[in-house]
Formats: sequence, C-alpha cells, structure tokens
Amino acid sequence: PAIGGKPGIHSARWAGPNKNFTLAMETVWNRLANKNPSAYFVCALSICWPQEGAQTLKTISFKGRVDGRLVWPPRGANGFGYDPIFMPEGYDITFGEFGDTEKQAISHRTRAFEKFSAACLVI
Repeated sequence: PAIGGKPGIHSARWAGPNKNFTLAMETVWNRLANKNPSAYFVCALSICWPQEGAQTLKTISFKGRVDGRLVWPPRGANGFGYDPIFMPEGYDITFGEFGDTEKQAISHRTRAFEKFSAACLVI
C-alpha cells in the first residue's frame, strides 16, 4: 500500500530480464523508504465454462489474500520471488523461512483454491 499497490501483477518484471529477485526486493525496500511496511499477497483464480443453450460463458472468480509486512534484510532461502521479505501476520518468520507444507497451509493460493473447491461442491 505504501508504494501505490506496486509491484502488483507485474512483480516478476521488477526482477528484470534475468529474474533477479534480489534486485526486485531491494527496489521494493528502497521505494518503501521508511513508510508503513504493511503488504499482502493476493491470488485471483477464475474458471469459465459454457452455459447450456447460451452463447456466453459463466465465470466465477475467487480471491485469496495473506496480509503481513515487509522486513529487511531478506530472510530464508525457501519459496521464490518476494518470500524472503514477506512476514505474514501472526508469525515472526518470513515466507522464505517457512517450509513448503507450512507455507502452503496459509498461502494466498491455498485460500483461493479453498474457496474454489467449496464452490465446486455447490455448482
């Protein structure tokens, strides 16, 4: 929020053509410049299918979100992207320090897929 919602959906572009996420994390931290370090990861999942007897598609979207804050310096070698500087609310370690199973249990992707799965039961 402190840097206008960036990098947003373009987060990989901030890593440049060589996908240097060390550079991307430094860029985010430098732009933050002592502002509020609150941050969040979001996953948007959509599914479309044809409606019977119609020329249109039915579309449903689901959003998963994990709130947290950015920390410096980066911590942990697990995950990818901005994981080493993102600390989810209620934890004192970054996503880069989480094991795969622990991260998956609270991730924004898991939350979106849980909503999707619940909707599939009623569709």
